[in-house]
Amino acid sequence: MQDVGVELDNIVRIVDIATEALSEAREEINALNVFPVPDGDTGTNMFLTMNAAREAIHEALATGADRGTAIAACSRGALLGARGNSGVIFSQMIGAIGSGIARMGPGERYAETFAHSLRAATEASYAAVGTPVEGTMLSVARAASDAAVAAVDDPSARTGDVITAAAQAAREALERTPEQLKALADAGVVDAGGRGLCVILDAADLAMSGRRPVSVPRRKSIPVPLPTNDLTEGGPSYEVMYLLDATDEAIAPLRTTLAGLGDSLVVVGGEGLWNVHVHVDDVGAAIEAGIVAGRPHRVRVTHFAEQIAQATGPRASARTGRAVVAVAAGPGLGDLFTESGAVVVSGGPGNRPSTGMLLEAIESSGAAEVVVLPNDPDSVRVAEVAARTAEESGEIRVAVIPSQAQVQGLAAVAVHEPGRSFDQDVLHMTATARHARHGAVTVAAKQAITMAGPCEPGDVLGVIEGDFAVVGKELDQVAREIIDRLLGGGGEMVTLVAGQDDGGLAERLGSYVEETYPIVDAVVYDGGQERYPLLVAVE
Repeated sequence: MQDVGVELDNIVRIVDIATEALSEAREEINALNVFPVPDGDTGTNMFLTMNAAREAIHEALATGADRGTAIAACSRGALLGARGNSGVIFSQMIGAIGSGIARMGPGERYAETFAHSLRAATEASYAAVGTPVEGTMLSVARAASDAAVAAVDDPSARTGDVITAAAQAAREALERTPEQLKALADAGVVDAGGRGLCVILDAADLAMSGRRPVSVPRRKSIPVPLPTNDLTEGGPSYEVMYLLDATDEAIAPLRTTLAGLGDSLVVVGGEGLWNVHVHVDDVGAAIEAGIVAGRPHRVRVTHFAEQIAQATGPRASARTGRAVVAVAAGPGLGDLFTESGAVVVSGGPGNRPSTGMLLEAIESSGAAEVVVLPNDPDSVRVAEVAARTAEESGEIRVAVIPSQAQVQGLAAVAVHEPGRSFDQDVLHMTATARHARHGAVTVAAKQAITMAGPCEPGDVLGVIEGDFAVVGKELDQVAREIIDRLLGGGGEMVTLVAGQDDGGLAERLGSYVEETYPIVDAVVYDGGQERYPLLVAVE
């Protein structure tokens, strides 16, 4: 029987099952988290990293990407969405495995490619860590890759056989981690990151062979006394993470500088984009090192003392009030949401926000109640995952309004009223978003068959409620037809949002509405969104 182990559909199935498995196991993994700091978030961080990879590969597939492009998108998604020490290391593993599979040449055995990619992932992970420590997920990864390479020595071994061997070796290595690391033995637990890796390999085994993962007894972590304001005695007080645009040559000096500032240093990535993680006392110096190396962005700083207070016992929540988190597809749209009091997350077609980005916006809002407006059909599920994750703290109540378009989000935020009860506010905002009929105008980038008929590159496409409804040659003509159809069902106000370099289209359409529909009000905004010269809403 032919071995089709690393064909794209199998890769996607592994990613999907692994993400769901991590979602189910994250609380168990969080409870095991005592090293390098007992902050109780390893399961959540690994899940968010895996989920970012899944979102990226599915978004790539939705655009017709081939295997190489889809795998590259998966790796980049993991890199961008990685959180925490374990998540950053895990993202390096995903990238290395993806690179190995993508480079597979004609005549190579699938099983051999996977085994050697797993070994390359282990070696890359060790290289990414400033000071590798045995008894962690690194040790589990080493055991898994060694078993995979040994298994592939059998010429008849298929990819499923290799994964089974790797998963079994990982489970055995996990049970040995307390013997390798005193902090684990003292707490009576196995390594949290190693357990997460076992969950992923078991999920891959399930995807390839149908075998259910081996049940591992749940272990409870023993709270570690904290004699100082840090999570570990004498350890750094802060976790600093950021994405970094920098050349390969800038990374070695950066590692040297950060290693002198703290510990738990991990730097992963390549081709100009890096994810940096370090534990330090001097946050400013860690960020300054990134500025010297290149351009740091999406900087995230966590104070460990506050984090463990949340994880280890009840306390009075400092969160108050209600906030709205909105995804904006352009700078002008972002300004509109900001003026309405919303916390803005940049997004839009080709640049959709990850679960981690939305989770960070929810958590950083400081509010006890948060309403999320994804404003894009492909971002609704991402928002729902972020909401569920945020609510696990027990301090935040989050509702996701399934807004499918930017203009629906604008309509919803316009009726947001913090003075109402949370449920009533969500109800009003949801109803308003749903009642806002929406359309858009874009330009075809390639030949395709649409619901409105065939189109060629450069044709103007009119969209109504997410479906292509008009194919034409002139922007103004198609835009007028979209407005006419939307107003065919009645309406009192038309909102027109101009895209980047719309050439005055929105203003011309505003005049068209005023002349053609005298009893309908028209409002024009500068949205600055890419790909769509015009967005339209009718209320």
